[in-house]
Amino acid sequence: MDHKTFLTQLQTRLGKDKEEVEDYMSAFLQIMKERCAQMDSIAIQGFGSFEPRKKLERVVVNPATGKRMLVPPKMILSFKPGSAIKMKLKKLSAR
Repeated sequence: MDHKTFLTQLQTRLGKDKEEVEDYMSAFLQIMKERCAQMDSIAIQGFGSFEPRKKLERVVVNPATGKRMLVPPKMILSFKPGSAIKMKLKKLSAR
């Protein structure tokens, strides 16, 4: 599902106009960006949690050339699904 389709479905379920839903989504994403930039984790009940993590510097090998390269440390955002999402996925995979 792309962003536009998601906003359309959200608009339909909330019964709000397009601009209002876009404002809600924009505010939500802005809060997430700010909190993650401050290295805070974000937990959404019934969905999961987002946690910024620091990946350490490491050495990788280019398979085509065999050349070794040093990858600098970086920040990543990891997602851990909540138990409700895990149960739904488990039920879908059991079919």
